[in-house]
Amino acid sequence: MKILSTLLLLAVLLLACQNNQETTEEKQHQTYTIEQFYKNVQVGGGSFSADESKLLISSNESGIYNAYEITLGDGASKMLTHSEVDSYFAQSYFPEDDRIIFTADQGGNENNHVYMQTSDGVQKDLTPFDSVKSGFWGWSHDLKSMFISSNKRDPKFMDVYERSIESLDEEIGFGTMLYQNNEGLNVSAISPNKRYFALVKSVTNADSKMYLYDRETEETKDISEHEGDVEYSPQYFSLDNNELFFTTNEGTDFVYLAKMNINTGEVEKVYEDKWDVWYAYPSYNEKYRVVGVNEDAKTNVHIFDNSSNEEINLPEIDGGSISSVNISRSENLARFTVSTSSSPNNIYVYNFETQELNKLTNTLNAEINGNDLVQGKVIRYASFDGIEIPAIYYQPKLASETNKVPALVWVHGGPGGQSRLRYSALIQYLVNHGYAIVAVNNRGSSGYGKTFNHMDDKNHGDKDLKDCVAAKEFLASTNVIDMNKVGIIGGSYGGYMTMAALTYTPEEFNVGVNIFGVTNWLRTLKSIPPYWESFRKSLYDELGDPFSQDSVRLREISPLFHTQNVTKPLMVLQGANDVRVLQVESDEIVEGVKANGVPVEYVIFDDEGHGFRKKENEIEGYGKVKIFLDTYLKGNNTEE
Repeated sequence: MKILSTLLLLAVLLLACQNNQETTEEKQHQTYTIEQFYKNVQVGGGSFSADESKLLISSNESGIYNAYEITLGDGASKMLTHSEVDSYFAQSYFPEDDRIIFTADQGGNENNHVYMQTSDGVQKDLTPFDSVKSGFWGWSHDLKSMFISSNKRDPKFMDVYERSIESLDEEIGFGTMLYQNNEGLNVSAISPNKRYFALVKSVTNADSKMYLYDRETEETKDISEHEGDVEYSPQYFSLDNNELFFTTNEGTDFVYLAKMNINTGEVEKVYEDKWDVWYAYPSYNEKYRVVGVNEDAKTNVHIFDNSSNEEINLPEIDGGSISSVNISRSENLARFTVSTSSSPNNIYVYNFETQELNKLTNTLNAEINGNDLVQGKVIRYASFDGIEIPAIYYQPKLASETNKVPALVWVHGGPGGQSRLRYSALIQYLVNHGYAIVAVNNRGSSGYGKTFNHMDDKNHGDKDLKDCVAAKEFLASTNVIDMNKVGIIGGSYGGYMTMAALTYTPEEFNVGVNIFGVTNWLRTLKSIPPYWESFRKSLYDELGDPFSQDSVRLREISPLFHTQNVTKPLMVLQGANDVRVLQVESDEIVEGVKANGVPVEYVIFDDEGHGFRKKENEIEGYGKVKIFLDTYLKGNNTEE
């Protein structure tokens, strides 16, 4: 009896300790407002100045993207552009002085212009043409000129021009046309001596061709003869102009790096991994080669010493991984962009000689304790037919078997995109407020081999949707999810999947949030921007040709024509200037769903295109997403 009493006492004490621990954790876990999350800063790029004393970056610290420079010696930051209307994206310092190049469109219309700004702030539009899309292509290797791509001549195709730095004081003019694109052969690499151009053409969504254009002979040669479906992506030419480096999946399921001798045509495999090689490029004098690998939803960067072909040991960085690198012209310094799923990107500079690593940015809002945020976890689950589906899972800190939480199935853009281990303010905001999220990489996603990538071709809204529904089984297996409170959310293609879920599986999800999503494939595929012409056939090959018999299936999978099936609350966010998903699509889907007597929240942004560029709009839009979910999924309306 005494032993029984003792055991009972121990059990009571253990339960008390457990309850006390849970109470302590609740007190320690802090939630943050949408405004606090958007006091975080997003940074990108990182071009070294000519003297390598400064770094040029893009930052939205002001609420919209502008160009900033950071002094490497003391880390001081200086705002160089002061736009309050359109985002300005920094591209590069000039090769020999502190002038900069930046690009910007108008209200999200994707018609980018290329601008020059002097060290005293005077700006000049180098491509001052209405309804024209232009881009900064880079500097010539001799540092005497710049390359500009533009569809000014023909809205369907991007030509490449060269303009000398000395000529930039002229009022108007792209300079000399180096390559006229008449057939959708897009320039991917230019040799250092500017003689050779590597071109690529999409044949289908799984097949492409690679060409070599010789400016001296004016000959264009197919250098990718192959059988079956193979993709090619030219990366760069060697400094001696004799070799072309390119990525391909010829003969394998995953992409690898290869090189071709231009004179002999001999091909040699350079680097292969068990994942896709995303990109490769050399440092200015070819001392180093940088290779980026898409390793299970994050980028793994490798730097090789070309003289020995040995990999450089990069420094370990707590809480993050190096996602991109830019090596200075002297090849002494490297800019690292470090990413993590629980904090915004930060920029570091590394000295190869001293092995010194300096952090130049601190992008997480000081009001937010990083321990309150959640690292994404790569998981896998079986779909309806046994196919293994990769995903990223975010579980709220307070979720437990005794404190079950609502959940969202998150679907990426594309088709063919990928949810990755990178920071999303909206995901962290929702998880911080008690919503579990599983970001699905359904069949058709990139990063898992070409077989997986093409499993959804001309099958959208069917097996890919079933993959998203199957994510609910994973959520149930965690034992911390209230399975009566599961919604679906996504942007662009993910927005389509949201509408497809509410339309074709109306009882599977309790709510849907459609962000800039396609709802009428017939209209979207007929109204693609003209500069998508070079891969129109590839797009139609994957989704269907709206001008053919495919139109029957495209209509069948377009939620707009089946809105009578929607029974669950819906939220739609739309940019008025979106050239990919026209506003009329969202107008019509909202009207159709409202006719069912279903609650619909519709938010339109007059100064956005296909995605957000301005913090104030993200705060408004994503803040309303949480209110919508609190009301219709969680079951309480709180405006935190």
